[in-house]
Amino acid sequence: MLTVYNCIVNEHNPSLVLLAGIVGALASFAAISLLQHLRRAHGRMRYLWATVSAVSFGFGVWATHFVAMLAFAPGIPNAYDLPLTLTSLVVAVLITGTGIAIAAARQTLDHHLVGGAILGAGIAAMHFTGMLAFQVEGRIAWDQRLVAASLFAGVLLGAIAIRVALRRPSGVTNVIGTLTLTLAICCMHFIAMGAVSIHPDASVMISPSSVPAEWLAAGVSLAAFAILTLTGLALWVDIRDGLRAKLEERRMHGLANAAVEGLIVCDDTIVITANKSLCALSGRSLDELAGMEFTELFSTITTSGTTTGSAEPIWEATLLHSDGGRHPVEIISRVIDYGGRPHTIIAVRDISERKKAEADIRRLALHDTLTGLPNRRNFSARLEQEMAALPDDRSIALLCLDLDRFKEVNDLFGHAAGDAMLQKVAESAGRVLAEGQMLARLGGDEFAVIAPGLSDPRQAAILAENILEAFRHENERATSDGLMSTSIGIALYPADAKDQETLITHADTALYRAKSEGRDTFRFYEHAMGQEARSRRIMEHELRHAVSRKEFHLVYQPQKKLDTGEIIGYEALLRWQHPERGSVSPSVFVPVAEESGAIVPIGEWVLQTACKTAAGWSSNLTIAVNVSGVQLHSANFPQTVHRILLESGLSPHRLEIEITETALVRDMHRALASLRQLKALGVRVAMDDFGTGYSSLSNLRAFPFDKIKIDGSFIRQVDTNEQAATIVRAVLGIGRGLGLPVLAEGVETSGELSFLSRELCQIGQGYYLGRPAPIEDFSEESSPDVPQQPAASAA
Repeated sequence: MLTVYNCIVNEHNPSLVLLAGIVGALASFAAISLLQHLRRAHGRMRYLWATVSAVSFGFGVWATHFVAMLAFAPGIPNAYDLPLTLTSLVVAVLITGTGIAIAAARQTLDHHLVGGAILGAGIAAMHFTGMLAFQVEGRIAWDQRLVAASLFAGVLLGAIAIRVALRRPSGVTNVIGTLTLTLAICCMHFIAMGAVSIHPDASVMISPSSVPAEWLAAGVSLAAFAILTLTGLALWVDIRDGLRAKLEERRMHGLANAAVEGLIVCDDTIVITANKSLCALSGRSLDELAGMEFTELFSTITTSGTTTGSAEPIWEATLLHSDGGRHPVEIISRVIDYGGRPHTIIAVRDISERKKAEADIRRLALHDTLTGLPNRRNFSARLEQEMAALPDDRSIALLCLDLDRFKEVNDLFGHAAGDAMLQKVAESAGRVLAEGQMLARLGGDEFAVIAPGLSDPRQAAILAENILEAFRHENERATSDGLMSTSIGIALYPADAKDQETLITHADTALYRAKSEGRDTFRFYEHAMGQEARSRRIMEHELRHAVSRKEFHLVYQPQKKLDTGEIIGYEALLRWQHPERGSVSPSVFVPVAEESGAIVPIGEWVLQTACKTAAGWSSNLTIAVNVSGVQLHSANFPQTVHRILLESGLSPHRLEIEITETALVRDMHRALASLRQLKALGVRVAMDDFGTGYSSLSNLRAFPFDKIKIDGSFIRQVDTNEQAATIVRAVLGIGRGLGLPVLAEGVETSGELSFLSRELCQIGQGYYLGRPAPIEDFSEESSPDVPQQPAASAA
């Protein structure tokens, strides 16, 4: 920058440098003023203002350049090539005019920045074209770094100037934009001049047709006069339009302020003005509102489904108050002529009171007036909702409560005492409920509790005991007329009933049984559930010792390429041969193992055995192992997998972990962390049973899956069932779109295989392709180290 400083101070006439700055400032002021009119104009007037702006600013930049060039004193004879001098003027008008037109085209950030950058580039293009016209008895050399710096300064400052001037037009922003644009012109010129070095050379002759500097001075004077004239014109138009706009604004404000509803006038999405009602509603002054983006005032705009008398839609939105509050409003928009061009006027109506009244009506319709609890209608809707959304591995407990000897309280102490007791029941029982559980008053002294998402019936028993204990604690400080006691009946969905009506009936049956067995207690619908619980505890105990007793074994089912029939791997499947029960289905013992935590050591044994077996295969076959959600969410699961891989010697890319979406949703963050650690080891991850759980497409993006397995329930009869075929095609399309191979489970017929082959499914697995069997039963073709034996039998 010292070079630039020396150039300005030592090689330029200070008076002419100051004059050049004044000319540039006038040109910048004219450009900004005319740009505001161009932005507001429409139709033919828009072309007129664009032309005036381009000519005004182009001449101004050109005049600034040559005034500054006249200030430049190289100390040797110099002159200017006339055609190139005029060409630089044309370049200035065309390129800067293009930038101005783009900047004014739309009120968006990208248009402002791009238009301003082109305008800055036009200043640079004019300068360097003008420098080509400069002739001197010597050779001109350029410092490329300063040339680049001048270009960067011109483009950057030009973009900033236009953005500042157009973002929120006002007197202050116009001044700032003018100064910034002037700075862009001056910085670009003088940095570029600092890049020039002149080496005198007597052999270089100035063309006789060149224009002497004195003649150029006259031309520049005419251009400067034109700038002053256009600037005066811009000022006159600006003052005239400003007066008209103020008169129009006063008239509109007078009408608008008489309206009770809030009114906003917008130019595109920019607020131009508003009435007093809107200012009061938003907590902002008119000065604060002017120039704001419409989206800064409103959020969550939705249609209300109604229209005005002229069929204009009415929208509901949230008005953002200056104090951070949020108020519901209705808005109606209409296009009007304002200031000679179309604007959007928006009527805003505060509907806070209406929303509050609607909420009160809904509450009265769905809640009990005495206790404030949900009523029977609300209870039925909630129970139906919970039953419809219940996951496969969860249950809903319905607890029906009936107060013991409540009629005696009403008869002895009056209905006021009875009402007070009902209120205490609601308060005491409500305190022990967990999040997501619901207490409702069905009528009289009948209450019900919905407890969704339970994984064990014992959780319902704990809840019932907590309610009884809360009543007993309340009785310790109550008088004789306020002693509370209740009996509770419990029924579970879907274990006890498949529909709402039957579930309520079964809970009532259990309630009467509790009353008949002494009151102040609870009973489940079926006493046999206690026997089932004991049976489960026995199974839990047996599962904890099944590994050490060597009751488990693995069978393997091949996975084949459907186009070639080549086996690419096996899935390891767990089997339990109980000494007394015989062969126990995985669907029976796996849930028990998961709930008791026994699945962790069992799953580790499965993984260790499968990896050790697969490591002995000489081919590059993969081994797929199902992993429970309990295993996946255990803290050391990735470390366990790593240790087993090291001990077995199996290459990580040959191990494929299969998980279901149900295992993911329990704790998404922990599951994602575990899967990323497994991927870092090189282990592959497959989504198992896709289509039967949540089937969330977001999970396919969020989790690092390498394969999708379509559940066998969709493959069954896929060649004859159009619905199943549609689902399978959709999943195959998703797999192709995400670049994930898709494996079809449960292929049992040739028709199913033919359908999958036609739909370009890559991999299949099922009885038709190979039944689960010990690995020794498979041929050498699929596993070279295993002795060849007859075809596998069903396991």
